[in-house]
Amino acid sequence: MESVDFLRATPPFDALSRPRFDEAAAHVEERRFVAGTWLAHAGGEPMQHLYVIRKGSVRLERHGQTLQVLEEGETFGYTSLITGKATLDVLVEEDLVALELPAADFRRLEEDPRFAAHFAAGLGERLRASLEQSQVAAFQPDLSQEAGRLVRGPPTWMEPGATVAEAARIMRDANLSAVLVRTDPPGILTDRDLRNRVLAEGLPASTPVERVSSRPLWTLPAETPIYEAWTELLDENRNHLALVRDGEVVGVVAATDVMRSSAQGPVAAIRAVERLSSRDGLTGYGARVAEMVAALLAARLDPVNIAQLVARLNDALLRPILRWAEADLGPPPAPYAWLALGSEGRMEQTLLTDQDNALVYADAGEGSRSWFQAFAARVNDDLEAAGFPRCRGGYMARNWLGPVAEWCGRFRTWIHDPTPQSLLESAIFFDYRRVAGKLDVDPLQAEIGAARDQPIFLRAIAQEALRFSPPQMLMLRLRGASSVVDLKKQGISPIVFLARCDALEIGSTTRHTLDRLDAAGRAGLLTGDTKGNVAEAYRFLVGLRLRLQLRMLVEGKPVVDEVALSELTPVERTRLKESFRAVEAWQELASYHHRI
Repeated sequence: MESVDFLRATPPFDALSRPRFDEAAAHVEERRFVAGTWLAHAGGEPMQHLYVIRKGSVRLERHGQTLQVLEEGETFGYTSLITGKATLDVLVEEDLVALELPAADFRRLEEDPRFAAHFAAGLGERLRASLEQSQVAAFQPDLSQEAGRLVRGPPTWMEPGATVAEAARIMRDANLSAVLVRTDPPGILTDRDLRNRVLAEGLPASTPVERVSSRPLWTLPAETPIYEAWTELLDENRNHLALVRDGEVVGVVAATDVMRSSAQGPVAAIRAVERLSSRDGLTGYGARVAEMVAALLAARLDPVNIAQLVARLNDALLRPILRWAEADLGPPPAPYAWLALGSEGRMEQTLLTDQDNALVYADAGEGSRSWFQAFAARVNDDLEAAGFPRCRGGYMARNWLGPVAEWCGRFRTWIHDPTPQSLLESAIFFDYRRVAGKLDVDPLQAEIGAARDQPIFLRAIAQEALRFSPPQMLMLRLRGASSVVDLKKQGISPIVFLARCDALEIGSTTRHTLDRLDAAGRAGLLTGDTKGNVAEAYRFLVGLRLRLQLRMLVEGKPVVDEVALSELTPVERTRLKESFRAVEAWQELASYHHRI
């Protein structure tokens, strides 16, 4: 009975219906094996059972090299059951107590989609499924649902010659915030248009709607996920979007409709940021971001997409902060660009971390360094007040600012003289993203693009990237000092750094890590399987880190990147080890490619 209870509490058996589980559990046996027992040999007889470890450990090897150590709650044998082949050596490392499920019962359980996804043949599929099935808060909206679900009724159309008075009455009576106009191309008239283009301009009530409507009509497919509709609203700074299905407009969705899909959604958050009237409103921004991130994660939004939404929110916060600094100091003496660096530059930051930013201004402003110095200091101080700590390495605009020519020279020096310090700084600054300001920073990208023709620099930056590596598989144990791993340094950073290296080699201008992996795949640096496995490993590691850090916040603990394996579920432990293996395999290929 104790064995059955243990099995019932172990994923994915915990997700099975009771009748289906009871039928399988009737055929489960508890088996014991002494340390040193070989349970399978690669190329030999495939295993005929699925095993769930209760006590002890098992070592998976290939050609004498340890690939993974499995412990309590983890499973093995499913690869043989799925493929009909023995692809690994399986050795009992510590005296083993395991629950044994026959192959026939395993195949019947595979009829359950969640059970089957847990044991998918491909690593990418398993990692993807584990994220989808992770424990999150209940009764949250599914933000992957299509935006068409938000439509409350068919759109209301008006002829071009109708007056704004008629439009206002229709909008009042039907409780609408927008009507569509049958112009060529079609247009839209919103309550904001009535306020800004009619009342504020003193136009008469007889003004034709054609004159004050917005054209062309901005549309999205009705099948667009809600989170993508959020992104579009934020990027385009619009309040309404028309949804189209089969070539016909099926409805108009307002930003408020999207906001209602989650009270902690990014549209609601960005509107709150836009309403900030003074620096007094900066306090608590970090907590509001954490609440929004938690709500989005609970709504099963991909953590990578969450990070992009957080980046847009942080960009929106920066806009009033820059306005306040300009109001204090007067108009800028030359055009400038505020750059986000590191994870914020890649749009991969979730919870607020140390500031990483820089300031570039036009060469004509070279004599106004003191103004830009004071400007950068004010902005850095305000970001700190909002919850972004000062960068411990000093990589902030108050320390890193200058005219375009100075920055181009700096980039050129890093590429042509790859010292350890220049490699560190290029890794930070080459992920820049302009988030504010009117200055054209294309000259900086031109300098970065020249790196593809500098093999010494590329090899040096590849060596630097490979310094960050996952822990040895033998060290990943539940007990002892080696049971703690750093998810960022040992998992996420190796992927980010090597993806950046590939992007520089092929001359890709994209910043996001997943986009860089795609670009490397198209350029032939990564095979389909390797790219897919590394991409899913990245998604899994980012999602796991985010879930754990949110838990730390809730429990009032310091937010760190380290986690003890004992704090993870058996599924998380297994998938973490598999993610590390995917990164190791990619690093081996990269070492060969760069002759390292």
